[in-house]
Amino acid sequence: MKTVRGLVLGSAATWLAMSGAQAADLPIKAKPVEYVRVCSMYGAGFFYIPGTDTCIKLGGYLRAEVGFGTNTIFQNAVNGVAGARNRYSNYYTTRSRADLNIDTRTSTEYGVVRTFFDAVFQWTSGTYAGAGNGGTFYNTGAANTAGLTNVNALSNDGIGGGTLGVFYAFIQFAGFTMGKAVSQFDAPWSNYPGNNFDGLTGGGGSITGVNQLTYTADFGSGITAAISAQEAALYGQSNMYNTSLQTAAGVIGGAYGANSFGGQVAPDIVGMVRVDQAWGLFQASFAAHDNHAGFFGPGLETNGHPADKWGYAGQLALSIKNIPTGVGDTLNVQGVYTNGASRYNFQSLAPINYAMYGGSNMAGAFQSLGFAGVTDSVFANGTQQQLTTTYGFRGAFTHNWDPAWNTAVYGSWSAVRYNATAKGLICNGAGMVALGIVGANCNPDFNVSTLGVITRWTPVKNLTFSADVAWTRLDQKFAGVANAPAAAAIAKPATTYQLKDQDSVSLLLRAQRNW
Repeated sequence: MKTVRGLVLGSAATWLAMSGAQAADLPIKAKPVEYVRVCSMYGAGFFYIPGTDTCIKLGGYLRAEVGFGTNTIFQNAVNGVAGARNRYSNYYTTRSRADLNIDTRTSTEYGVVRTFFDAVFQWTSGTYAGAGNGGTFYNTGAANTAGLTNVNALSNDGIGGGTLGVFYAFIQFAGFTMGKAVSQFDAPWSNYPGNNFDGLTGGGGSITGVNQLTYTADFGSGITAAISAQEAALYGQSNMYNTSLQTAAGVIGGAYGANSFGGQVAPDIVGMVRVDQAWGLFQASFAAHDNHAGFFGPGLETNGHPADKWGYAGQLALSIKNIPTGVGDTLNVQGVYTNGASRYNFQSLAPINYAMYGGSNMAGAFQSLGFAGVTDSVFANGTQQQLTTTYGFRGAFTHNWDPAWNTAVYGSWSAVRYNATAKGLICNGAGMVALGIVGANCNPDFNVSTLGVITRWTPVKNLTFSADVAWTRLDQKFAGVANAPAAAAIAKPATTYQLKDQDSVSLLLRAQRNW
């Protein structure tokens, strides 16, 4: 038995030794392990994408907020159901938003190739409006579903829904920017010189990005210049009214006719020069905008159309940093003048139609009403376009109380002016006549101003709580009364309203975590 056991063990040992030798002789290639490596050349937060020479950075924020005294976030109650100020108006509106941005950069012989993408996923509470028979329906904001009364049947911002917003999606290469980005016309703070409030006028603003092709030249010492062709319709135009199609119902909503735009035939041409140094910043911007109308009605194409007219806008912006009031304190101001390009004053998130109701002590008047409309131009059948002039400014002073607390006081003021021919077209329209707003009582010029204060608390890095109060005043120039038709959506009866300036105040409370 001992002999047999020895033979077995010896054979096993010999087999194992042979197997090991054979295994060692085989050409085995170990699988490479890719580690995420820090990419320091573009700043903090960048990493190499494994297996490439491209660096990537992920960022974003999560925000929860509630607005009081408004039907949207964040505007004052200046039109629609909010401006009606009755039982259909929201006392508060809520929103939750998550933002995701992706920044990639690759060094090449032509310089850095960069792509940037920023999108938001959000849910916003909706609003109610009148159905005209005492009933109401619920609007979900992004995709209104007029007529639905069961909120469980709503999509998008309804129960369990939400909306997607694509803010930025662009490529930068060899000085060129191609895609959806902030307009080169904007000041560096865009719509927000020191605030959260979306509705400031007094300058350009495309905080959600506009499609463009831009070339930027860097001259060193903080001096840059850019020339850009950008999409005109969504960000570059306000209203273009054919006053021959004017109605009384439209006028009391701030519409002096029917919008009669033609298709886009030319991009907006934007130029910018900026000096950015330790003391602050100075920027000059210019934009040219083509006003391209549709046809005269009612025969449309056979009746012809008004000729195109180019409008323009000019803006100056100044930022002063580290002023004597405290470390990190800043003063941001800008001013703008436009002719036939009103969106460069009434930026992309600002209202361009006003219809605000209030109280009245005038005998025979049911309530008071202030309405106004922003236009790029107006015309009537058989006439040429009359361009609208606007001008204004906005700014903010931000003071840091300590590393955790700061307060900004901000404001804006803008004016809209129509020439004599435009006033004649508007004031002789069928809608104005039906309302009884004629003669010296009819003047579509107006001013709008906003004053606000915001305080922010940052108890830990990248977590901020803020409270923002904003007051807006509509200084309209109509006088006397309007014999207005019923407006079922906002539950206003057909009766007499005193024409009067109006005010609105709102509050936004926000919590935001950046990452």
